[in-house]
Amino acid sequence: MIRTHYSNQITPEMNANTVTVCGWAHEIRDLGGIMFLVVRDREGLIQVTLFKKAIDKNVLEVVKSISRESVVSVTGTVKKEAKAPNGYELVPTAVTVLGKAESPLPMDTTGKVDADLDTRLDVRFMDMRRLRTTSIFRLRNLLLKSIREYLDREGFVEITTPKVVATATEGGTALFPITYFEREAFLNQSPQLFKQLMMSGGLDRVYEIGPIFRAEEHDTRKHLNEATSIDIEASFIDNEDVMVILENLVNYVYKYIAENGQVYLKNLGVEIKIPQLPFKRITYTEAIKIAKDNGEQIEWGDDLSTESEHSIGRTIGEHYFITDWPSKIKPFYALPYEDKPELCRAFDMMHPRMELSSGAQRVHDHDLLRKRITAQGLNADGFDFYLKAFKYGMPPHSGWGVGAERLLMTMLGIENIREVVLFPRDRRRLSP
Repeated sequence: MIRTHYSNQITPEMNANTVTVCGWAHEIRDLGGIMFLVVRDREGLIQVTLFKKAIDKNVLEVVKSISRESVVSVTGTVKKEAKAPNGYELVPTAVTVLGKAESPLPMDTTGKVDADLDTRLDVRFMDMRRLRTTSIFRLRNLLLKSIREYLDREGFVEITTPKVVATATEGGTALFPITYFEREAFLNQSPQLFKQLMMSGGLDRVYEIGPIFRAEEHDTRKHLNEATSIDIEASFIDNEDVMVILENLVNYVYKYIAENGQVYLKNLGVEIKIPQLPFKRITYTEAIKIAKDNGEQIEWGDDLSTESEHSIGRTIGEHYFITDWPSKIKPFYALPYEDKPELCRAFDMMHPRMELSSGAQRVHDHDLLRKRITAQGLNADGFDFYLKAFKYGMPPHSGWGVGAERLLMTMLGIENIREVVLFPRDRRRLSP
């Protein structure tokens, strides 16, 4: 075994024990009679201390030859030292360079020298060596882990749906065509239609965490062409029921990260505020009134602009739902109210900064669904595989989708969505 311990597995109580650590040469300091090699692994920093008069000359020569960010293995004795990081230092008996780093480095990894986002994304592998960046992605891991934990506990079954499809899920123009096939095909915008098919199949409660693709016209700090969506669908529940599932999920995720991600939150200088339940609910009509009262140029029947979202968010000041949307501006599968068909049982979950989720109770009647598809200017024949499931016993059902990146960036107070994606894809970036 090349490594015996991560940095956070070593404690001052292990004084005099022999360990082997591996990582990157974060910093090298020569102070005359003493030399320090700071090794960085996934979990933190280890101070390796070389007393020149006492250390093996071969070990000393190896350390002197190490370039910053080279990959090294250090075997040595743990020495309790209150002044050292984590209360211990490592006195080496063997040091090996496993992977030499060239100089100069493409960017600084210590955080002492700023680099713009494009530079960091161009050399993301180096950017990941920065404490701030790796902390973001450790928190992303916890976020997805907690979501699965919550949904599994609530009786949901995880599924995987196709990302290459013949039909536009949402309609509209935000589609990525694929030329490989001998017929029209696209990258999927959403698992929506397939989730609903599973309701007819009897799985009752399903979820998927996976990529979605949208040819977004917008090139903003909150839009991407490839994103990670968290989607659920559940039978025999209505729009209010899935709103409760959603707000409880968000509350659970915040609590989970507050309890399990303290090290990473501290690295970011972030103290998250757990949203209180239940989330405030306002209707679309009320939302329009708030925006207009705040001076926004918007009329009933318009979709909410970014400016209107910000205006309403500043007024509300916390997570909230916008309910009862106009049927014309929501997808064809959103169920209209029987007594007010101009409105539907759709909702958006909002953070004060932006929309996080859209959901609805779905149309489960075949004939009404076909009419809704046609009314939105789509060809119902192109949805035959989907409509067929509604002919043979489709239960009432509801669901939603949440953007993982938006959930994380609003939680951490991060301004640009590209910060929370390893290799973002937008109108300007296809590599790396």
